[in-house]
Amino acid sequence: MMFRRLLPAALAISLVALPALAHEPGVGANGGVRVDAGHYHAELVADGTPAVSLYLSDGADKPVPADGFKANAILVVDGKAQRFPLSPAGGNRLAGTAPAAVPKGVKGAVQISAPDGTSAQAKY
Repeated sequence: MMFRRLLPAALAISLVALPALAHEPGVGANGGVRVDAGHYHAELVADGTPAVSLYLSDGADKPVPADGFKANAILVVDGKAQRFPLSPAGGNRLAGTAPAAVPKGVKGAVQISAPDGTSAQAKY
């Protein structure tokens, strides 16, 4: 009988707590900004040069091999959208070169295509 009274409260608490389980943007293992991107974590590393790296990991933060992945970045630099592709560069890294120097903490998005044809978006 006590169980029936506590069940609605327990369900309500668990539903409120679900959003807290998602990762907030944070610093990744390579010093970049790590965000959720579908089933993956995507860490964007920009250092003020045109070279940009994207590191992929799974939900447990274990590296995911980048072979077979493709990505397209759209990053806002000095008020202008910079579009460029990222391709596998060894290990769990995708790399590309932007048309202009990309500052650390840049805003934008990266569209990721997995080898199985699924896609995800990482927003920074």
